Amino acid sequence: MTTTQGIKLDDSTRNRLKDLAAKRNRSPHWIMRTAIGVYLDREENYEKEKSEDLYRWEQYQLTGKAIDSSVANKWLKDLSDGKVKPCPQ
Repeated sequence: MTTTQGIKLDDSTRNRLKDLAAKRNRSPHWIMRTAIGVYLDREENYEKEKSEDLYRWEQYQLTGKAIDSSVANKWLKDLSDGKVKPCPQ
């Protein structure tokens, strides 16, 4: 199901939107829907990562367990060399 959602744009933004839509041979509606989708994907991913980071930080505070930097650096070096290995625990 879809619903109509109004948005107020200043003249400058509206003109930029119309110009880009014309250059891309798309409608302003398509440009806005695409832009909103990209924004939501990015921001939802940010919130997910933030939650994971907070969980990891809380676990570290509870247990004190961490990966030694030399182990992490070696793993990252291996990854950059194309050697895919599981993340050290």
